[in-house]
Amino acid sequence: MADIGCAGILVADIFCGPIEKLPVPGELLAVEEIPSKAGGCAANVAIDLAKQGFDVDVCGCLGDDASAAVLMKSLASAGVDCTQVQRVDSHPTSKTVILLIEGEDRRYIHTFGANAAFNVRQISRQWIDGLKVFYLGGLCAMPGIVTSELSELLRYCRQQDIVTVVDVVVPKSYSGMDDLRSLMPHIDYFLPNEDEAWRLSGITNTQRQLEMFLELGVNTAIVTRGKDGVLAANADGCWQAEVCPMDSIDPSGSGDAFAAGIITGIMYDWEMPEMLRYATVLGASATTAIGTTDGVFTAEDVRKFLDKNHK
Repeated sequence: MADIGCAGILVADIFCGPIEKLPVPGELLAVEEIPSKAGGCAANVAIDLAKQGFDVDVCGCLGDDASAAVLMKSLASAGVDCTQVQRVDSHPTSKTVILLIEGEDRRYIHTFGANAAFNVRQISRQWIDGLKVFYLGGLCAMPGIVTSELSELLRYCRQQDIVTVVDVVVPKSYSGMDDLRSLMPHIDYFLPNEDEAWRLSGITNTQRQLEMFLELGVNTAIVTRGKDGVLAANADGCWQAEVCPMDSIDPSGSGDAFAAGIITGIMYDWEMPEMLRYATVLGASATTAIGTTDGVFTAEDVRKFLDKNHK
């Protein structure tokens, strides 16, 4: 039985590049390969945690199609249990085409697909009962998630001493905390990035964002800020961590790898500075290879990196 359950968005990622520039109309641009890999918050965090040596389950929705089979195979080969994944015939498997242009930010072409069918009722209480940590990735971008049902689930996790970690994907059309206020008192770790924190809070200052999330009842709030590092806060204090520099090829998946680092710290009951240090290394390692998880360090890799770079 797994100690960690990762629920939420599952995506078949299709990577193209890096290429020097986009082709002009009518031009054929040849590349060596266009790989398809497991992606989405829940899949990425689950694979990254399996790399840290944990037993992990993933829970979400896929279509009944060939892309689902590829994604399931990728998860299984990474050591992630997929028995909580449901196949639906109402939607195709979610896909994202990720265009990597040298010297530019990524471009995405996305179909939401079966993630629209995922809802709280598909999360088994019997499964939850066996977990030590429950992670939900993609809140605000899953239309099937009903706030009252999720609030009840998170409250149940608190009663069972299951630590909850919630990450968000906030669409540009989404703003404000109205849909999330009832959830916040039941969340142990809340992990938005700076843009998501701004869209939710309407506040640009990261410290004030953290204060607002704590005032709403979150136990620990952590805001990632890209090259500016990380800020974290709870009732015991506030902490800052710098970004960990590495040779970056593709930034896809760095936030999910960071979340996996935080969950690793939860599992080992680390203090916040050690947790953030591990998470920033894991997040940076994700950027060293094309794809969301291929470059992510194992626990041994992190140890060697810290021994070499943090004297």
